[in-house]
Amino acid sequence: MKYIDREGSITTGDSGQDKLLNWMYTKRAGRLALKVLVQPVVSKAGGWLLDRRCSKIFIRPFVKQQGINLERYENKDYASYNDFFTRQIKKEYRPIEGEADTLISPCDGKLSVYPIDGKRRFSIKGTEYTVDSLLRSGRIARRYQGGYACIFRLTVDDYHRYCYVDDGLKSINIRIPGIFHTVNPAANAVCPVYKENTREFSLLKSRHFQVVLMMEVGALMVGRITNYHEECQVKKGEEKGRFEFGGSTVILLFQKDAVAFDRRLLVNTQNGYETIVKMGERLGEAADNR
Repeated sequence: MKYIDREGSITTGDSGQDKLLNWMYTKRAGRLALKVLVQPVVSKAGGWLLDRRCSKIFIRPFVKQQGINLERYENKDYASYNDFFTRQIKKEYRPIEGEADTLISPCDGKLSVYPIDGKRRFSIKGTEYTVDSLLRSGRIARRYQGGYACIFRLTVDDYHRYCYVDDGLKSINIRIPGIFHTVNPAANAVCPVYKENTREFSLLKSRHFQVVLMMEVGALMVGRITNYHEECQVKKGEEKGRFEFGGSTVILLFQKDAVAFDRRLLVNTQNGYETIVKMGERLGEAADNR
């Protein structure tokens, strides 16, 4: 794994979880286990367990292992591990940066920014995708030819709520059922997880960035994607939804000439680094301002 933060500090290396997932996706015995683990019924069962009061025993070890400062979150007695995992952060710890035409990150995560070519293709860590297969809609996909795909990969230590990146009119939610691979790069190197996993998307007719496609992708042990709104007017920074336990991904698609990204994000991706970002952090600005 290769990460870089906004100050330019670099982190490399694989965790124990990374090594386990690499074994599961590259070795025969691991792949046999995966055939069971990626099925929706397994994530549903895991979610059921983590909703039970007995699952509270997992909270304290997780907080200690991840070094989480609970003073930054709402003060409450969590009813279950999932209740803790979807905890609400205090607003002062996720400020909205910049001006009205500043593009912000919708979530915490590890960000990569990829250009979408003339055939509506983009490549994630060597695995090629098409916008058509991601959305299962060529009509919608055509809007994003020549634009950009932003991939925000969330891991278990990230804040698992996400927000809108601009004011605008949001469409209905469109759900695409699938299975639940991990979104760890170990899986992406072997199979096209983002077009196989369960996912949900909507369109935002935004004030500053044309029509933004917002997608949430479930992952291994993430059985629920909870979006709060159907078609309605929304505000920049307003909470859009949350993920249950595990890693997951938020994807934003931008049309051609909609956004001028900060150069560091493009360079980091080209050099093989994921950029560590926080919800509300500046990513760029409306392209017509440059």
